[in-house]
Amino acid sequence: MAPRNQDDDVQGNNHDDTVKPNLRASQLTNAELVPDAGKVHIEPAESWGTGIINDFKRTVGTHWVKEVTNFNQKTIAVTLLMFISVIAPTFTFGAVYGKESGNRIGAVETILATSWVGIAYSVIGGMPLCIIGSTGPVLAFTKALIRISESLDVPYLTFNAWVSSWLLFYCLLSGFFDVTRVIRLATRFTDEIFALLIVSIFVLDAVGDPFSQVGILRYFDPNHKSHSDYQDDPNYNYLETALLSTILGFGTTTLIFFFRSFKTSSFFCNQGVRTSVHDFSVSMSVVIATVVKEFLFPDVETEQLNVPDQFEPTYQCCTSDCLTFFPDDCPDQAAAAGARPWFVDFSDLNGKGYIPIMAALPALGAFLLCFLDNGITWHLVNHKSHNLQHGEAYNYDLCLSGIFNFVNGCLGLPWLVATTVPCLIHLNSLAEKDKDGKIIYVQETRLTMFLSHLMVGLSLLVLQVLQLLPMPVLYGVFLFMGLSALPAMQFWNRFLLFLQQPSRYPDTVFTRYMDKSRVHMYTLWQILFFGLVFFVQNMSAISIIFPFMTLLCIPARLSFLPRFLEGWELLLLDGDDLDIKEWEDKKRAAMHSIRFADVEETQHGKEEIAEDEVSDP
Repeated sequence: MAPRNQDDDVQGNNHDDTVKPNLRASQLTNAELVPDAGKVHIEPAESWGTGIINDFKRTVGTHWVKEVTNFNQKTIAVTLLMFISVIAPTFTFGAVYGKESGNRIGAVETILATSWVGIAYSVIGGMPLCIIGSTGPVLAFTKALIRISESLDVPYLTFNAWVSSWLLFYCLLSGFFDVTRVIRLATRFTDEIFALLIVSIFVLDAVGDPFSQVGILRYFDPNHKSHSDYQDDPNYNYLETALLSTILGFGTTTLIFFFRSFKTSSFFCNQGVRTSVHDFSVSMSVVIATVVKEFLFPDVETEQLNVPDQFEPTYQCCTSDCLTFFPDDCPDQAAAAGARPWFVDFSDLNGKGYIPIMAALPALGAFLLCFLDNGITWHLVNHKSHNLQHGEAYNYDLCLSGIFNFVNGCLGLPWLVATTVPCLIHLNSLAEKDKDGKIIYVQETRLTMFLSHLMVGLSLLVLQVLQLLPMPVLYGVFLFMGLSALPAMQFWNRFLLFLQQPSRYPDTVFTRYMDKSRVHMYTLWQILFFGLVFFVQNMSAISIIFPFMTLLCIPARLSFLPRFLEGWELLLLDGDDLDIKEWEDKKRAAMHSIRFADVEETQHGKEEIAEDEVSDP
């Protein structure tokens, strides 16, 4: 007599009743294990203004004393790392701002803004692990604002100041009405598109950006701007400079990863020494590379960090009315008549009285950019897997961002937002991880940001020392910052699956339960949206709509992707860790029920056969 199948057991009454619940559990499909799997829910808005107050109480009001008193060796090491990580892009962005704005904003303004905003935010901000600085998306938007001001025939700094005023209004309004809760609709899909965009900026700027003249490999171009200063020198060879720059740049990156690898090695006498080498890896690598350049290759010229000679506004005036730039607009003049005033004149509208109202429209795009740039970075830093304990402050910090950027607009300084890659570097540098790389503890402190940005400000007093730093070495730090952020990105790891043998895929929840073609389809959609955002951000003619393209990734994930992937698949790919664990626990329980039912069925079949044999003489 053949054993009956499971369906017979469910429908019939011959089987023991204790097996029926197990069978019913085993019949649940993947989509039924967790109701509404893959759907993203938004919390109700807090009552007017209470979101800001609650954010302050939860963060600054509760943990401030602990965060300013937890000084240790790691504080020193991470401070130096963040100083190098911040100072290099600060000067670089300053140089680009100077070029794009006709020197109305330059390196001095960028240093001043980065220093005072970083210090202020580290003291009163709600999430001090988030590093404040210049970013590529904000620079791209600033370029668009410059073109708009030129087309309106209005001074850029005045136009920017009015846009900054509206930006402050939008930020305060959004914080008051708890609009920042919308950022929680962004899942890993949107977060990692934005994070990879920022990483790509760091990597391309380090290696060689196809959209600009920056990067290590750009030195092989004989027309590179760094070669023009030596074009009359018969002993200058640009290929020598390019080769040495390549060695210094990639060598610095290699040294950093080499020193960081000692933390988990068996070298040195104890774990304290290994940890110290790891913590000071960036500082040691920069010093070593600079010493190699200065002492082993003193006769080979390399591009140095472009820093100003003294602390004053970058825009030097030919005349007292400061309408022309010295020396470009008055080459025959021996000296500048003075520098532009620090405070922007809001009334300098060139007769265009509608500008204060008209500025509200581009300010809306500026707000959206700051909202997303800050919000997605905050969302990434505060991911549950990072085990942060001191709370979030989205509403409060958005209001602070609006205030800081309004002050910067009044002073003719660049806007600053949370910088994704430095934030992740800061977080990981303060974290303790297990052998699998999972974060088990983070030293949540205000001291590293305060001290690093204080050093950025003090660098204005030692500008001649900073001029010794070779630019290729700083490109090497850029490359490290970008590459070190990649392994933690699921997007990047899923992309690598295209290049791997399926039977050797890493053991993750989605490779364990999903068909590989479904995983690849999700990755391809993510690559498509990343490509669209990347394209818009790098096309100057349409770069002003970049914030809107990034925002579109949120409804694309919520409404478009569910047409191609089931909810449980989206849950495994970009859901919260707790929801994924709930689904996996239920899946394992269902699989256990199937195995238990099979055993019971087999045993029951054997008993029936035995009864038949006894009854048959």
